[in-house]
Amino acid sequence: MYYTYIITCKNETYYIGYTSDIKRRMEEHKNGINSKYTRANGFKKLEIYWISKTKSEAMKLECFLKKLTRINKTKIIENPNLLYEKYCIDKDKYVLGK
Repeated sequence: MYYTYIITCKNETYYIGYTSDIKRRMEEHKNGINSKYTRANGFKKLEIYWISKTKSEAMKLECFLKKLTRINKTKIIENPNLLYEKYCIDKDKYVLGK
């Protein structure tokens, strides 16, 4: 399994990434390891993540999310179903994590 995620940094910016181990990756972000961006801007919290079966699917979702405006990223965080309803992302490929 692979995870695509959005975190909020201490300066209120979003960081979007993907990983095969969400717990390990969040610890790395919290400790400023393996990410220049979160080391520089600080980790605040994990906002949302999706689970996919393949690395390729996770990377595609990451790329899609990075292209969105901040306003649209915020809307998806607040209402995850928009990802499926408004942007027609396949709900079977990208399951919302809990």
